[in-house]
Amino acid sequence: MPAMTLQKFLKVGLVSIGLSTALSACSRDHIEAVNLAIEGDQAVKVNVEGAIQKYEQAVQLDPTNHVILWKLAVAYEKKEDWEKTASTLSRAVQVAPDFANYWFKRGNALIMQAEGGNPDAYEQAKEPLKKCVEKDPNLAECYHLLGEAYQYTNDEQSAVENYTKAIEHDSTKGFFYPPLAELYITYKLFKEAEQVAGEGLKVVPPSPKNNSALYGLCILSANAAQLRGDSAAQLAAVEKAEQFVGEDSHPDAAFNLGSTYAAMEPPQKEKALRLLNQFQKRTCRSGNSAKWKEQCEQTASLIQKLGQ
Repeated sequence: MPAMTLQKFLKVGLVSIGLSTALSACSRDHIEAVNLAIEGDQAVKVNVEGAIQKYEQAVQLDPTNHVILWKLAVAYEKKEDWEKTASTLSRAVQVAPDFANYWFKRGNALIMQAEGGNPDAYEQAKEPLKKCVEKDPNLAECYHLLGEAYQYTNDEQSAVENYTKAIEHDSTKGFFYPPLAELYITYKLFKEAEQVAGEGLKVVPPSPKNNSALYGLCILSANAAQLRGDSAAQLAAVEKAEQFVGEDSHPDAAFNLGSTYAAMEPPQKEKALRLLNQFQKRTCRSGNSAKWKEQCEQTASLIQKLGQ
């Protein structure tokens, strides 16, 4: 009987030693992973590739450390490697499913893949973006991206709903407004389009970051006014767009305003010719003219017509 007791005691002791050794190894791996991640943090601003190598090594040592997975995903995002960003965040959400930002950035990476030529990724993006708003209903960009995913999978009603929710949750982001206004124009809801554009122009503060979106809203408002036959509102919107044009931004601004003056009854020839000639000189005779081929052809035609 005593021999049996001693045998059991030795067996338990060996198990305890083995467990202790395993725990010690895990602890060492965790510490080494954290140290590698710190090295990655120090490198990421100047050497993204080097940082990625450090984070990858860290993840191999501690594959359930979602913070390191997040850092790895952010590094891939800096490289615009959207496929690896999405796959890394897929691992992160399995470990830490309650972090809304992980779902958001995974959805964003899939949207970027879709915009880059993989339209199937729009459908794939829906699940993480739905999870994002489930985990954090106030994360407005998830609604916006979900709207885009629905729009390009032919569910326009859901697209409108989610674009609208994005604006409701954060009305200060200029880029939230144009897709919704464009959808309304597509479905000939011109008043609704102008209302969305007007709200954005009223709420979003002008700034270098917002001016491009504000310019776009003016042009969308002008398009909607033109399509419903209101030339006065069209002209007012195009003239308003000028205040959001920087020195090197929107070379089409002169064309938009000049062609609007040309189309008025009667045409405002002097203003139209000044702006159209300016567009022709600065844009149609530049190295970037191919991008504006259609506008350049219209400009040449309008100048000829106005000169008669």
